[in-house]
Amino acid sequence: MQSESFTGQASLVTPSRKRYFIMVLLFITVVINYLDRSNLSIAAPALTSELGIDPVHVGLIFSAFGWTYAAMQIPGGWLVDRVPPRILYSVALLLWSIATVMLGFAASFIALFVLRMAVGALEAPAYPINSRVVTTWFPERERATAIGVYTSGQFVGLAFLTPVLAWLQHTFGWHMVFVATGGVGIVWALIWYAVYREPRDFKGANAAEIELIREGGGLVDIQVQAAKAPFSWVDLGIVMSKRKLWGIYLGQFCLNSTLWFFLTWFPTYLVKYRGMDFIKSGLLASLPFLAAFVGVLCSGLFSDWLIRRGASVGFARKLPIIGGLLISTAIIGANFVDSTAWVIAFLAVAFFGNGLASITWSLVSTLAPARLLGLTGGVFNFIGNLSAITTPIVIGFLATGDSFAPAITYIAVLALLGALSYILLVGKVERIEL
Repeated sequence: MQSESFTGQASLVTPSRKRYFIMVLLFITVVINYLDRSNLSIAAPALTSELGIDPVHVGLIFSAFGWTYAAMQIPGGWLVDRVPPRILYSVALLLWSIATVMLGFAASFIALFVLRMAVGALEAPAYPINSRVVTTWFPERERATAIGVYTSGQFVGLAFLTPVLAWLQHTFGWHMVFVATGGVGIVWALIWYAVYREPRDFKGANAAEIELIREGGGLVDIQVQAAKAPFSWVDLGIVMSKRKLWGIYLGQFCLNSTLWFFLTWFPTYLVKYRGMDFIKSGLLASLPFLAAFVGVLCSGLFSDWLIRRGASVGFARKLPIIGGLLISTAIIGANFVDSTAWVIAFLAVAFFGNGLASITWSLVSTLAPARLLGLTGGVFNFIGNLSAITTPIVIGFLATGDSFAPAITYIAVLALLGALSYILLVGKVERIEL
């Protein structure tokens, strides 16, 4: 009776909106996360010149992040199921930010390589934590919007704040690029610890909001279960044996392959194979990143709008993902045009599609077994981020001589395979019960 009375009273009160504040916290955290991934690319020219590091070793330094980031996804996801987000995110943020600051004082290849490996390993739990927080704080009908908003933070860092890092390097030297980005992360780790709480413990989140989240499918009462239990191979076997989950795992690998093309080979493609001055191109070269930013924002809003219009969760989530992956295949059009404007146009359309498909984490939230959210997210992110290793290497082999066309075709084919993965493997979207 007391529980019924509580529910009845909650329904008469206007729900608070503290969950949107949590969405802002996640957005800022993702911006910092991606600045700490991209800062090396900004500092690299001056850094390598000063330290006398040759291109081969520069490539090794660039790859260091991807190896440890991918390798630590499953252990990171395991931690997410056992350590509350308030503590785990604060510790991870603090440690990877300290490693980033130390990069500003590195004076050798070994130091740079080891510290970038450390940053990659320590950032590994970030996106599984994001998924855990959104699943806790948002009802199903709002979850894709929340994921779209915080995911857009990665493109804010790439499209809007990269010039700020370039200015820092030009004005204060490459060391300050790492000190500044790491310093911001240290401050934000303290803010996250001071501010973040679970829904029932968050000051200002009223009973009506908590009930709205719970009734809408949000796991407001999820517990950190078996905190002292050892790693279970049985649990890993569960999340590695479900066809639905393999649909999103493979789809994420294909989706991320386009992203990592833009994070690694995009400047080289424009300059070496298209004769374009990347530095002077300014806004033109940033258009694909801006298009991806718009795509990310559209994806979540569109998906949740479909749910509010009565569409099933499966249709509302899979339509922008599959549609976005199919749109990404437009990148192949760059092989058939010579005009710089048309090349940029095809790349922008493709990256818009990549952004539109970026709400894939919403399916992790919906499909994963409730007690294995973190582990499922870890496997999902591990397989997805193998593309951070394979994409630069495969493109390096394909982009031989004067032609980049095979590499562009490779990215287009993977986008198509990603769409097929969601169409053929995922099937009905519903939580996997254990």
